[in-house]
Amino acid sequence: MGASLQDISRRITSTKKTRQITSAMQMVSTSKLSQIQRQGGQYHVYADRLHDVVAHLAEAHITNVAGTLLEQRPVKKIGFLLITSDRGLVGGYNSILLKELLARIEEHQLLKEQVVILAIGGNGADFMKKLGYNIAYEYRGVSDMPTFEEVRDIVKAVTSMYDNEVFDELTVIYNHFVSRISNEFRAEKMLPVSTGSFEKKTDSGLHADYEMEPSVESILAVVLPQYAESLVYGAILDAKTAEHAASSNAMRSATDNAKDVIDRLGLQYNRARQSAITTEITEITGGMLSLIHI
Repeated sequence: MGASLQDISRRITSTKKTRQITSAMQMVSTSKLSQIQRQGGQYHVYADRLHDVVAHLAEAHITNVAGTLLEQRPVKKIGFLLITSDRGLVGGYNSILLKELLARIEEHQLLKEQVVILAIGGNGADFMKKLGYNIAYEYRGVSDMPTFEEVRDIVKAVTSMYDNEVFDELTVIYNHFVSRISNEFRAEKMLPVSTGSFEKKTDSGLHADYEMEPSVESILAVVLPQYAESLVYGAILDAKTAEHAASSNAMRSATDNAKDVIDRLGLQYNRARQSAITTEITEITGGMLSLIHI
């Protein structure tokens, strides 16, 4: 019985250490979540203004301009910009994305030869590689607080592949942050940039009926890459926010589970200890009775 008590005691000590670690990780993730939410609020002001500019271009019927990100062509290959995490301990964050991506590929009856994966995050890249998909681009180690500089490198590679017809259409796959306790799957078409469904988000004072200088092509050459940057940056920022929330939730659940295990082991330890004490008392009492009868 003594060995059993010792074993339970070791398990309690080990679980308490685990609980301390998961509790600390929860605090870190929660802090990162608060920081990135503030960063996201500042970004959305810029993104909304840029969205308005492209919306006004759409009102001016500037669509499908050859040599730009607006140009549409026959779709032979579809690219998926898949944004997952580099690490684990984020609950079902990655598995939901990968399941939905495979469902989308199956739904559109796409062959592996028709699919091009651009992976941001190691989990997505490793998973799709194992399934034999073409990983045309891979980026690992996105910052916990992503910067525009990181996104520029990604967008440059993405738009270059689009221009070189590595793929003819690009959809961004990521988790959208809903709240601190939930997120939802998103699949948004990024390239070619579609102006057909644009609505102005702010009253910027601009009007569709205006003359453009120097030229439409010159304006688009500046605006569209910036707009593509904003789309990718917004998706990465959103995905990272959801990731921090998922990590915080996973660590909170792990901490709560550890507490339940500790309570259960504590009860088990007390029962075993009481049983051991009862056995000792019985043995002592039996010994005393034996001496009396002698």
